[in-house]
Amino acid sequence: MQSFRTEIENPIVQKDVIELANKIEQFHKGKIDEEKFRSLRLARGVYGQRQEGVQMIRIKLPYGKVLSNQLRRICEVSDEYSRGRLHITTRQDIQIHYVDLNRTPELWAELEKDDVTLREACGNTVRNVTASETAGIDPKEPFDVSPYADALFRFFLRNPICQEMGRKFKVSFSGTEEDTGLSYMHDLGFIAKIENGVRGFKVMLGGGLGSQPRHADELYNFLPSEKIIPLMEGVLRIFDRHGERKSRAKARMKFLLKDIGVEAFKELVEAEQNAIEQKTVVIDAEAYKTSVPVEVEAPQVEIKNQKTFDLWKSTNVVAQKQEGYVAIGVKVLLGDFYTDKARLLADLVEKYAAGEIRLSLRQNILIPFVKEDIVPFFYQELEKLGFVESGYNKAVDITACPGTDTCNLGIASSTGIAEELERVIKTEYPQYLEKEDLVIKISGCMNACGQHNMANIGFQGMSVRTKDKLVAPALQVLLGGGNLGDGNGRFADKVVKIPSRRGPEALRRILNDFEANANGKTFIDYYTKQGEKYFYDFLTDLSNVDSLTQEDFIDWGTEENYVKAIGVGECAGVVIDLIATLFLESEEKIENAKISFENEIYSDAVYHAYSSLVNSAKALLLAENKKTNTHAGIIRQFDEEFVASGKVQLEGTFADLIYQLQKNAPTRDFAVDYIKNAEQFLQKVQEFRAVEVENA
Repeated sequence: MQSFRTEIENPIVQKDVIELANKIEQFHKGKIDEEKFRSLRLARGVYGQRQEGVQMIRIKLPYGKVLSNQLRRICEVSDEYSRGRLHITTRQDIQIHYVDLNRTPELWAELEKDDVTLREACGNTVRNVTASETAGIDPKEPFDVSPYADALFRFFLRNPICQEMGRKFKVSFSGTEEDTGLSYMHDLGFIAKIENGVRGFKVMLGGGLGSQPRHADELYNFLPSEKIIPLMEGVLRIFDRHGERKSRAKARMKFLLKDIGVEAFKELVEAEQNAIEQKTVVIDAEAYKTSVPVEVEAPQVEIKNQKTFDLWKSTNVVAQKQEGYVAIGVKVLLGDFYTDKARLLADLVEKYAAGEIRLSLRQNILIPFVKEDIVPFFYQELEKLGFVESGYNKAVDITACPGTDTCNLGIASSTGIAEELERVIKTEYPQYLEKEDLVIKISGCMNACGQHNMANIGFQGMSVRTKDKLVAPALQVLLGGGNLGDGNGRFADKVVKIPSRRGPEALRRILNDFEANANGKTFIDYYTKQGEKYFYDFLTDLSNVDSLTQEDFIDWGTEENYVKAIGVGECAGVVIDLIATLFLESEEKIENAKISFENEIYSDAVYHAYSSLVNSAKALLLAENKKTNTHAGIIRQFDEEFVASGKVQLEGTFADLIYQLQKNAPTRDFAVDYIKNAEQFLQKVQEFRAVEVENA
């Protein structure tokens, strides 16, 4: 552990890494409850995988921007601690697998040498802030959203208001009204707008996918850019206080919005602004460091197959608003690529572009700032890496999560069927290499990491049981979803469930009918006109399981008979806390409050103290076997159970004590008093608990 102290220059990061190492050691010694330890490591990007004894590491890469030196560092880490494979996610992260838990602090320390973090990549936190991969180069954008996405990421990283929420929180930025950041399916989505010369955003609230997708509500038609951070702080504080915590299935923001309504939520957020220190946070977009393209002469090259090059150029070269430059899209099959090629790619973009790549929501790579006259050279060099497959962001470009390859929650293979469907399209429907108006996505379970329920054609991993009680891998076929632009979208309908091996035949039937009957309509318009029953009727025979063959019991990408095996999900599951652990955490939170106070960050100090108060109250309620679903519920229940009955003596109610943070700005004087209140309250509940235990 000494190396972490000496090699990491940032003391905040150093503390994070050492803390993870210490917690791992305590966990091995049985000093930390397993569920509590899971919560801690998830918030540090360490995620259990399907294979026992190893971890998936999620590397947080805000808005998908990766510099050449960062990509090389990620490669070094993957080679040393993993197996040399990099997986691009649908949230513009990179995941590596098969990592020894004991080596994760060392791995994290290595990444931080090039300013790459694991912090809050998983867990009940603000996840990676995503954005249009064309941000900063899109000819249609009113302005570059990158500085705003970056500022928001940095403001909320390690922010105490979003470290232990009931569930994860997802944010996106879209550069244009095309809404390529998919704001309608995010907890908070921002779409760039200019009104009367002022930069700002249309704000969407409360969207989400999963088993119960919800379309986001429009919160503001236009919000000036200096208000987005105070707004998000208010949203997070209300979500933290009122969001469900016991039932993981109902803990996302979308369920809170469903319960209280968008107007009531908006009123709570606006009232919360009284307690927020910074009512306005100006984001200096001019100070944001952008990558600068190199000045280089175009090397002479000879294109061997002009027809193949022309097709690639028509599908993979993206227009850029900077004159003389284009961006090049690299189609990455299933988002998987390897460190040997990644290193060469890092060198290539550093020497001949701007030393930067962008990871896309469709699990691809975009290389910005390629001079137009150097495109043939880039093609030649990318061809050596196997990175010139045509069809970037076209119909043939299928999105899929890892599914049963590594995920605990995977029910059926998503990667295996994705490869087969791509093969079908390439060989039987080559015209779709150039079609953009068809989006196909696959998830291995209902949690929708592959975003299947917002696709034109989606497949969800499931299982089917025969009358003989045999179990085979299956796919739910979903149709008619898609992005309509400017914060509007449509979720796909569940049409039919079929054995997985019949997935290619289902796709053929759908595409054949689309070709014959769409008459120039987009897939969404075609589906809407025909209706769900129309598709059910010509697909339903594929759902019959009376005559399954031996092959139907073998999932795509495997050679063994299918076994339905679902592990314990780690998508930021709710933690079951022990009472003694809660008291220790309350002490830690008070200590964090004092550190923030010493650093003159009074808003953080107040929120740490608030968290301690809630934690302490929760401990006593759990001791009485009371359910603690929300922070607001804990506060109300504590008054009912302990204060009104006289069991715990307070000056007034617990609600009066704790809700001072709503009524007071986080000044130095208020922080002093509030921290003192948290200390005194913890002492009272600990004394009460000690007497209860002694008399038991």
